[in-house]
Amino acid sequence: MKKDYHISNALFVLPAVLMFAIFTIYPFVKTFQLSVYEWDGISPNMKFVGFKNYIDIILADKIFWKSMTNAGVITLLALTFQNLLALILAVIIDRGIKFEKFFRTVYFIPPILSGVVVGLVWKWIYDGNYGILNTILSYIGLEKCATSWLSNPKTALLSVAIVHMWKGFGWGFIILLSGLQTIPRELYEASSIDGADSFKQFYYVTVPLMIPIFFIVSILTILGTMQIFDLIYSMTRGGPAGATEVPISYIYRYMSNNELGYATAMAVIFGIVLFLLSILQIKISRKLKKV
Repeated sequence: MKKDYHISNALFVLPAVLMFAIFTIYPFVKTFQLSVYEWDGISPNMKFVGFKNYIDIILADKIFWKSMTNAGVITLLALTFQNLLALILAVIIDRGIKFEKFFRTVYFIPPILSGVVVGLVWKWIYDGNYGILNTILSYIGLEKCATSWLSNPKTALLSVAIVHMWKGFGWGFIILLSGLQTIPRELYEASSIDGADSFKQFYYVTVPLMIPIFFIVSILTILGTMQIFDLIYSMTRGGPAGATEVPISYIYRYMSNNELGYATAMAVIFGIVLFLLSILQIKISRKLKKV
C-alpha cells in the first residue's frame, strides 16, 4: 500500500515536473550550449569557441556594461520614486477618500497598457519639434528648458525612466494597498489611544508589518525593470549613441544580426546577475525579519 501511495504521488506531480523540464531546464541548457559556439542561427555549421564569447563580453564589451549601468539607473529610480509614489497613493486610498474605486481603476490602467503603444505616445509627447511637452514649456515661459528629449544623450535615459515609472507604479500600488488592508484596524485604534499621531502610526505600525510586502515589490521592480525592452525599442531603440541601451535591447541587436552565440552568452551573464540580485534581496529580507 505504501509503495502504491508513493507511485500515485509521483504520477500526480509528473505533469508539473515535465512542464518544468521542457520549458525551463531544457531551454536553459540549450542556451548555455549555444553560448559556447559561434553561430548565425541559420547555418548547419556551428563553430565551437569555448568561453571566448564570455571573455569578450566581460573584458572587452564596454557597450554591454554600459547597458547594464543604464538598466541599473532606471531600476534605482524605479525602486525609489516609483515605489514611493505607489506607497503614498496606497496609504491615501487605504485611509479612505471619495471616489476610491475610481482612483483604484485609474492607477491600474497604465500597467495593463501595451508597452509599445505607451512608448509611441510618449515619443510624440517628447518630440523636439512638435511634442506637447515642449509646447507646454513654451506656453508657461520655460522655452529655454525645451529640448529634443529623446535625441539628447543628457536627457534620453531620464526621459525613458520617467515613462517606465509612470507605467509601472500602478501594480506596485495594488500590491501595497492589498498589504495595507491586511493590517488590523485595531492596531491603529490602540496606537491612537496611546497618543500616536499619523506619522508615528505609519512608522511604528505600518512599516514593520509591511516589510515583507516592500521586499516583494522591490524584487518584482528589479526583475521587471532590468528586463525593460518594449519602451526602449519603441522610443529610442537604444539611442542616441547607446545612451538608453539596456541589456535586452543589446542582446536583441546581436540576435537580429544573426550572432546567436554571442547574444546567448550575454543572456546567460545577464540571467546570472538577475539571479544573484534576487538571492541578495531574499537574504536581506530574512535578516530584517529577525531584527
